[in-house]
Amino acid sequence: MPLAVAYWCVLIAALLPYLWVVVAKTRGERYNNHDPRGWLQRQESRLVRRANGAHLNAFEAFAPFAAGVAMAQLAGVAHATIAALAVAFITFRVLHGVLYLTDHHSLRSLTWAAGFGCVLALLVQAALHV
Repeated sequence: MPLAVAYWCVLIAALLPYLWVVVAKTRGERYNNHDPRGWLQRQESRLVRRANGAHLNAFEAFAPFAAGVAMAQLAGVAHATIAALAVAFITFRVLHGVLYLTDHHSLRSLTWAAGFGCVLALLVQAALHV
């Protein structure tokens, strides 16, 4: 796989938080942009709260992933390895978000760990190649 695949995955990872927040804002009572945090606190829908959790977690996962892709490339890790780990990360992160929304907590935790494993693999590969 070419390195461009990994770069597309970085873009997808950057956009994932916004996918989950759209779910949150369209599933609760009418969204109030004048008081977004107050609006969230007033929501009783578990789906809205889970979607917001997926949104926040996707932001938390983005920076280490993007850094891992960049570091692996700079260190000279094989492009196919970087791309494969990036695709796996995105797959796990999309599953993580869906499982977060559907309240499958055990599977969600497994997909989180698998995605984090991809990030660790990128970082370790980078460290081994310098």
